[in-house]
Formats: sequence, C-alpha cells, structure tokens
Amino acid sequence: MTDALSTLEGSILLFIQDSLRCGLLTQFFVFVTKLGNAGFVWVTMSLILLLVPKTRNVGAMGILALMFSLLVNNLLLKNIVERSRPFDVIEALTPLVERPRDFSFPSGHTASSFAAAGVFFRRLPKWLGVPALLLAVLMGLSRLYVGVHYPTDVLVGLLSGLVLSVAAEKMVDASEAGGGIRDMWRGRRR
Repeated sequence: MTDALSTLEGSILLFIQDSLRCGLLTQFFVFVTKLGNAGFVWVTMSLILLLVPKTRNVGAMGILALMFSLLVNNLLLKNIVERSRPFDVIEALTPLVERPRDFSFPSGHTASSFAAAGVFFRRLPKWLGVPALLLAVLMGLSRLYVGVHYPTDVLVGLLSGLVLSVAAEKMVDASEAGGGIRDMWRGRRR
C-alpha cells in the first residue's frame, strides 16, 4: 500500500512539474509559498487583529493556533515521522525554491495556514474569512507546485491545522469566560 501511494504521489508531483509549471504560474506560486515562510502572513494578520479591540480575541486565537501548529507539526510530527523531501527521493523533481532542511511530513506551511485561516474563517466576517481560507488553499497547493511536499504532507497539514484552530478557539473562549485574555490585556491580575 505505501509503495503504491508513494508511486502515485511521485506521479502527481511530476505531472505538476512537467504539465502545469509555466512562467506566470510559477511566479505566482513561488510568491504565495514565500508568504508562508515562518508563518509571516498569518503572524502579521494575527498581530493586526490583536491591535483592534473588537478583534483582539480572534488575533489571540490566531497566534495560539500558530503556536500549536509549530509545536505539533514542525517540532513533534516532522521529527517523529522523518519523511524525506520529495526532491531527495524523486530524481527528476526540481524544487523551485530553496530546499528546506527539515523533514517533509506534514507540511508546516499548510498546517499554519489552515490553523490561522480556520480561526479567521469561523470568527471574522465572511469578506475577511473567505479570502483567508482561499489563501490557505493556495498555500497548500503552492507547496506541491514548488516541489517541496508530497500530497499527503499537504493533506495532513490541512487537517492538523483545522483541528488546532478549533483547539485554539476553545482555549481562548474558555480563558475569556474566566476573564483571562481581557484581564491579561488590561494588565489586571487575579
């Protein structure tokens, strides 16, 4: 089963490389994937939301979801699974960005994208939440397009990010019910 899955995933990546890559699309997906480096776009969005009193809790949820994603996906799962990057296994595959040095599974870019975007989609008005979710989808697709992740890396990153986004929401909601976040921002102590 795993050999068949590996063969299928390799075929998908080579199809993307050989049939879909072209100048303008390549520029677009390289740009999108770089937005996700170190969670830049998601951290920035969350910090902006933290600055606005009306969206402060959503910003806190975004930051917490990103922290969860970093811990669970990048520090824990990647180092337990230790999956090689596709360009290290598939000779004909050429990555379009600098070769990441960490392990492949799951996709950290995708996980962090869906961790933050999941919160934003559920907690913000749709005119903000839908574009955030669309950017998360594009981020996951970009990781395949640039040749640095397998499809299952992206799929598990998506699922993990969504689960962690719900966990972050529940934790901030529980804290808010006890006055925790509000009091923390106002400098009060219990």
